[in-house]
Amino acid sequence: MTFDRSIKIAPSILAADFANFGAECAAVEAQGADWVHVDVMDGHFVPNITFGPAMCAAIRPHIKGVMDVHLMISPVDPYIEDFAKAGADVITAHVEAGPHIHRTLQAIRASGAKAGVALNPGTPAEAVAHLLDLTDLICVMTVNPGFGGQKFIDMSDKIRTLRAMIGDRPVHIEIDGGVDPKTAPIVAQAGADVLVAGSAVFKGGSVSDPAPYGANIREIRAAAEGVYA
Repeated sequence: MTFDRSIKIAPSILAADFANFGAECAAVEAQGADWVHVDVMDGHFVPNITFGPAMCAAIRPHIKGVMDVHLMISPVDPYIEDFAKAGADVITAHVEAGPHIHRTLQAIRASGAKAGVALNPGTPAEAVAHLLDLTDLICVMTVNPGFGGQKFIDMSDKIRTLRAMIGDRPVHIEIDGGVDPKTAPIVAQAGADVLVAGSAVFKGGSVSDPAPYGANIREIRAAAEGVYA
């Protein structure tokens, strides 16, 4: 991975065809996705259960670019090595998931992956103030985590605060939740550069008809880039 602050679209496979993940990952990449986002949920930290390291390892050969793994699980530390071995390029843990997020970020970096830290809507930007030099990505949740397809919560003030805190550090700001062509400009204007989108990317398309994926990605990107500086 090389760092830049251009807009990156990261489709969440939570909205893809569960019976055809490998082909879905390849299809969205072929249609212009920059990253592939994998939402890992445990039924404990969040009220849903999704994927584990074995699934990440299974789809890794179908992803040419960045596999962005978002761990909505608690505890996190026992599973970092497994997700790294499964091929995760970025592993993101929630600051709320345990008492030792600093140690968790150290462990993620030691595994060879880029280290991300996620903030729920009710968690202030200041919670990561002392983590910035250990962090490659900050994921701002614009929904309460646990389910796809939720309504966007405007976190513009938090994003702007984070952008100022980051300064010239090579740290991405990622947005996860309710991103579509209407909300993309809001978060991009505030300073985000990685936009996770699920249903807004996968709607209307399929592996056999992937063209709508490309149209959806281009629409979100154009909306974001129209205001991003």
